[in-house]
Amino acid sequence: MNNNLFIAVEPNQNNHTITHCPVETTINMIGGKYKSLILWKLMTATTLRFSQLHREIPCATPKMLTQQLRELEANGLISRKVFPVVPPKVEYSLTDFGRSIKPVLEAMYKWGSHSLKKQGLKVNCSMDAITD
Repeated sequence: MNNNLFIAVEPNQNNHTITHCPVETTINMIGGKYKSLILWKLMTATTLRFSQLHREIPCATPKMLTQQLRELEANGLISRKVFPVVPPKVEYSLTDFGRSIKPVLEAMYKWGSHSLKKQGLKVNCSMDAITD
């Protein structure tokens, strides 16, 4: 895990103090453009290949999707399994640590659904509520 992503440096008079903020840590880990969507999709499917993830999140360019997947893997939220075949086959799945983010994502879904409802809008995305 890359611990550098979890540290915020805030000035404290003339020196720097390292702070460890839980909210900032969470945002740093899942706050990328497509990270929450990737995690959500992996919550509802055991494993997904790159092409499947790209179909599920078509607005993500292959380069951006690759970058987001690498960051999630570096943070220990997903695992990447490469099969030695041609053409290359790669599968992504959640780690135990990645599955532990489920309540956070469910709360985000619920809060966002409520916000849309207050605006008179209906949920019409590919993110269905997670069922156990």
